[in-house]
Amino acid sequence: MASTTPTKTADSEKITLNLGFVDLGRIDLLVQEGFYSNRSDFIRTAIRNQIDSHGEIVTRSIARNTMDLGLRHVSRAELQALRDKGEMLHISVVGLARIAADVTPELASATIGSITVLGALQASDDLRKALADRIH
Repeated sequence: MASTTPTKTADSEKITLNLGFVDLGRIDLLVQEGFYSNRSDFIRTAIRNQIDSHGEIVTRSIARNTMDLGLRHVSRAELQALRDKGEMLHISVVGLARIAADVTPELASATIGSITVLGALQASDDLRKALADRIH
């Protein structure tokens, strides 16, 4: 019997990072001293601080490139309306772009002209295959 529990969507992306032993030891020391709860907490904080230190540059770049910041959800209804008008959608996101699970590869191919994501794209494997030449 199939499960009726909704699938939880991840709100973050896992990355792999290689660090030298000395840097790793310094991080562990700061964790041990109570400055951070764990290595991941330190790394997330360090990344946020770096992004904040370049905040003006990021803001100007987003404005210059007319990109959405944060979550961009593309629904079936939005794509159907575009198809009915004969228009194409060009998705450009810094953050997460998510294409609804009920969007068919045919509808996506007919209405999505390009996808540029700096972050993560959540879409079914079938959609990814159908749009492979439009994902940058």
